[in-house]
Amino acid sequence: MMIAQKAVLPVLLIALAFSARAETVGEVSTVFKLIGPNHKVVVEVFDDPKVTGVSCYLSRAKTGGLKGAVGLAEDKAEASVACRQVGDIKFNGPIPQQEEVFSERASVLFKRVRVVRMADPRRNALVYLVYSDRVIEGSPQNSVTAVPVPASQPIPLR
Repeated sequence: MMIAQKAVLPVLLIALAFSARAETVGEVSTVFKLIGPNHKVVVEVFDDPKVTGVSCYLSRAKTGGLKGAVGLAEDKAEASVACRQVGDIKFNGPIPQQEEVFSERASVLFKRVRVVRMADPRRNALVYLVYSDRVIEGSPQNSVTAVPVPASQPIPLR
């Protein structure tokens, strides 16, 4: 049993190294709740795990109240993303044409907020799309942003 646990640890560490983790920048309360936390809009930031020098700011609704306090609430599918160059852009190896770079649970079972990076080599830009993977009333909410890559540095596609 101990050997199996030791074998799993490196795999988990590698998975964590390549998944983006968000830090909370700030939040604003939108609805007062008598019991539990207020409903709010949270602003988080994460760095692209394969492109050094690009950070993405994500704003999204967080449901409060008693269900929100215990993790049973379903957050709204409304989110916005703004990615910016915050340093020299460096690719940590070739990147795929399209790849999920961030995912976070928005309900107990079925909904996630996802950010996908798409490469646009013709314009030498990285495009980031945020969406919820559960369709709400037939149309998923989404937002898109783009980061230009310096002309002297082509995007290394796989």
